[in-house]
Amino acid sequence: MKQLDGKIAIVTGASRSTSIGAAICLSLAKAGADVFFTHWSKFDETEGNGSEKDFPSLLCEKLRSFGVRAEHLPLDLSLLESPTKLLDTVEKTLGTANILINNATYESPVNFREFNTAILDKHYKVNNSGTIMLSVEFAKRYEKAFTNNKDGRIINLVSGGPDPNNLAYIATKGMIIAITEPLSVALAPLGITVNSINPGPTDSGWMNKEIREYLLPQFPTGRLGKPEDAAKIIMFLASDDSYWITGQTIKSEGGFLGK
Repeated sequence: MKQLDGKIAIVTGASRSTSIGAAICLSLAKAGADVFFTHWSKFDETEGNGSEKDFPSLLCEKLRSFGVRAEHLPLDLSLLESPTKLLDTVEKTLGTANILINNATYESPVNFREFNTAILDKHYKVNNSGTIMLSVEFAKRYEKAFTNNKDGRIINLVSGGPDPNNLAYIATKGMIIAITEPLSVALAPLGITVNSINPGPTDSGWMNKEIREYLLPQFPTGRLGKPEDAAKIIMFLASDDSYWITGQTIKSEGGFLGK
């Protein structure tokens, strides 16, 4: 029996083959979980690292090759109706989810001179409003569907550090860090744990040669972060073995010095 047999996992933000989201999906499926993932190519095309048009379908096929069910949905998490739309679709296709991985994010580098309310609002709608409301709605549905289970998991991907050119992103991720502990206390009686992971700089398709050469000396372990590194700790936190861990923000970044 595999570690996550019988579990249903939602992973937001799995749009590209080299992404953390894709690595998470593969890790969960290999462990036996049915996987429902979201993607939003419009962001990848205009502000992200470029879109891979057929990737969601290819990923879905790959996940199913492990003997699990898999579905996907294009989703703009900045829209107010998106959390309900996503969870309704998951229930219709796979059932009520046990696991929620909040990986989808909006990031647009900005320094204090360029910073304005419009930029901050774009980050807030996805990184805070969309993510938090999805988490809350997930918990409500879990409570109704699983009265005695202890396998509910909410896992957030967060960030931090002193980067002066990424103010809006780091500020909004800071809100997710802040809500992790109080939300974990609220949901513990329901059998849901809540944790956040800071994977540090991860070579998931956005780094060029110059960035890699700049970051590499800041990793005392001798290499850059890989998507699989984040997927491994998320896999553990999604499992039954992690039940006694909740309310934590865990740095899993290879000792990154954060300069």
